[in-house]
Amino acid sequence: MNAPQQAFAAALRADEVPEVQRIALVGPLPPPSGGMANQALQLAGLLRDAGIAVDFVQTNAPYRPAWAGKLRGVRALFRMLPYVAGLWRAAGRVQVFHVMANSGWSWHLFAAPAIWIAHLRGTPVVVNYRGGEAANFLKQAAAWMRPSLRRCAALAVPSGFLAHVFGQHGIDSVIVPNIVNLERFGADAAPRARGALRLLVARNLEDIYDNASALRAFAIVRQTHPEAQLTIAGSGPLRSELEQLAQGLGVAHAVHFTGRVDTADMPALYRSADIMLNPSLVDNMPNSVLEALASGALVVSTNVGGVPYVVEDGKTALLVPPADPAAMAQAVLRLAEQPVLAEALRSAGRASVAQYAWSSVKPRLLEVYRQALASKGGRRP
Repeated sequence: MNAPQQAFAAALRADEVPEVQRIALVGPLPPPSGGMANQALQLAGLLRDAGIAVDFVQTNAPYRPAWAGKLRGVRALFRMLPYVAGLWRAAGRVQVFHVMANSGWSWHLFAAPAIWIAHLRGTPVVVNYRGGEAANFLKQAAAWMRPSLRRCAALAVPSGFLAHVFGQHGIDSVIVPNIVNLERFGADAAPRARGALRLLVARNLEDIYDNASALRAFAIVRQTHPEAQLTIAGSGPLRSELEQLAQGLGVAHAVHFTGRVDTADMPALYRSADIMLNPSLVDNMPNSVLEALASGALVVSTNVGGVPYVVEDGKTALLVPPADPAAMAQAVLRLAEQPVLAEALRSAGRASVAQYAWSSVKPRLLEVYRQALASKGGRRP
């Protein structure tokens, strides 16, 4: 048992669980911007504002020295050794570990070591699993994950979708939703002016986000709305390929690729859009959808993974099958041609994101921390 936990042992024996005063938050930070990195950065600031000290152990810290990043084959050691050392030091200072976890190698390289080091030092662990590809990963790796998860005080997931996925493997979890800053992403109260249709995609340029389908849908939309514009906000390895596709579809002049966008600049992008497209092939609880709703943009999304747990088709957004540009275009045209429906979805969408405000999420998260402190040996039942 480490020194901070020894200070709380007497209270625990007396059935008086203390409030959490210091945690270690383990996860990535921007850049690059992404759902987990943005959530980790936001959460660290909110916890500190709430009076909780946060030791951040970064999983994607820059290589030191910088030239080590060019040494393929061994550069992982230059990141892993400082990471493991940081975990060990943090576990001796804090009351609870909060580990942001993902699927694939990210679990094995970052989450599992954090769990075991905290366990060795007697620090309870809350695993905050957020991987959109959890279903496939658990089919392959559930047996490998169980020994680590049994050494955690709690498994927190951001959506009912992930709770269902883990439940299929007999693994219990508690839902702690993603956090949306409603002050930053709040919508203007005034009705939006009618004009050229403005579409937005706010996903990185990677295969699983299927930006190609969004481009093909946009080309169909322009047959009816020739002045329509599309902004693709994100970076990734497929940019050149997508630019060529836009050229081949004859819409390149109406498509703006922004590249990487700083988190601070995203609210203005959402507010400038009439409709946000989410063409993902795999998804869990996309922050971009929640932020768009909070900003007053309409949402047309594929109905994959956890998306139907976040929005309701025909009530807060329109959902379409994945890899179906014609269906996505039809949904966009429906919103453009039915202003009454559009305003109803916009109003309901803005109301639905209130549950993701920090004021709603904070007591749920702090209760998970409190139960972690109270858990016997920091282990799940």
